[in-house]
Amino acid sequence: MPESPATPESPDAPRGAAAGATLAEAAPGGGAASGASIELEHLTKRYPGTSVPAVDDVSLEIKAGETVVFVGPSGGGKTTLLKMINRLIEPTSGRIRIGGEDVTDMDPVRLRRKIGYAIQSSGLFPHMTVGQNIALVPKMTGWSKSRIKARVEEMLDLVGLDPGEFLGRYPRQLSGGQQQRVGVARALAADPPVLLMDEPFGAVDPITRDHLQDELIRLQHELHKTIVFVTHDFDEAIKIGDRIVVLRDRSQIAQFDTPEAILTNPADDFVSGFVGAGAALKRLNLTRVRDVEIGDWPTVSVDDPLQGIFEALRSGRTNELLMLDRRGRPYKWLRRGDLMRAKGSLAAAGTLVHDTVTRDATLRDALEAVLTDNAGRVAVTGRRGEYTGVVDMETLMNSVHEMLEEDRLDAMEHQQELADQRAGQERDPEAGA
Repeated sequence: MPESPATPESPDAPRGAAAGATLAEAAPGGGAASGASIELEHLTKRYPGTSVPAVDDVSLEIKAGETVVFVGPSGGGKTTLLKMINRLIEPTSGRIRIGGEDVTDMDPVRLRRKIGYAIQSSGLFPHMTVGQNIALVPKMTGWSKSRIKARVEEMLDLVGLDPGEFLGRYPRQLSGGQQQRVGVARALAADPPVLLMDEPFGAVDPITRDHLQDELIRLQHELHKTIVFVTHDFDEAIKIGDRIVVLRDRSQIAQFDTPEAILTNPADDFVSGFVGAGAALKRLNLTRVRDVEIGDWPTVSVDDPLQGIFEALRSGRTNELLMLDRRGRPYKWLRRGDLMRAKGSLAAAGTLVHDTVTRDATLRDALEAVLTDNAGRVAVTGRRGEYTGVVDMETLMNSVHEMLEEDRLDAMEHQQELADQRAGQERDPEAGA
């Protein structure tokens, strides 16, 4: 079952992760729980009647407050490894420590109430409202009614859903993306230090998936949970992971490193196969829209008088305006020629805005949106979809050129290091022995 919020920062943990919490500290009544470290020691799962274990002697350590992504081939044991952390699958042997506490022999139901869990297709109970789904674990752990009510509203707001609008809806009344947001809210509701996510965005369309990934990144900036995320999509792993575990069959670790290190220095041919072609361009997934210059653009509102819009276009520095709806969200791109054909009405004028990006979107997301739109720019939106600026093609291409230049300099530096090593070995043959 699902559950979570966050806190302070430890200097060596990614994204300002907290120093770490134990499971005991996630109990109701305390402040927001920070992330907790996870240690897996010689973890093995062997199913009866099989000669080869599904997970074979895996040991790894995840820092408090970081996002670690498991990626590997289908059937390789990723999900089995994830489910052993909250003991939805019991390990055959090995130990599990969370926040330094050995949970291998803890009551599994009590353990799961203190670990958030989000899965593909949200896993919401169809007979319960959104509010009842989110309240489920806090209610089971004994929270008061007033605290549960406040927490449910807080969680909906946190994932960008208006409590007044969504609290009483049923899952069937939500879009796929909205269901996944509610699933994450439910997983965070009881404020656990650890959040496990098993292909949580795999069942939605690519555009919704991008936005959900951005939302998770934004949430992690606020909450600093320890997130373990399973995916088969290496681009998704690069985008959201502080570190990535590339797994072979039986969950054998091929490489456990940062996205940058895996892209620039894959451990072997197996890892290189996951990286695939275009490693330099994949690095666009490592830079966020917030890291580049976000420009401004002339805007008007749907409520502005037609004459005022004409004047704004005539006197503007561009031949295009961005029309915002009554909530300040991007609605239409208007060109001068559109207004000439408007004939007193904007109903049929302009081009609807199909693609936007958030500040937490990657430069790859922004580049794809710009190329899809074919107009050289994309609108940037805030938490509730409100307009905050634009990113244009020139800014994106400058970033690409900078990355390619960095890669070229890194390659030259690496070649020089190899040359220096060879020269040193020629001078002192025993040094290389």
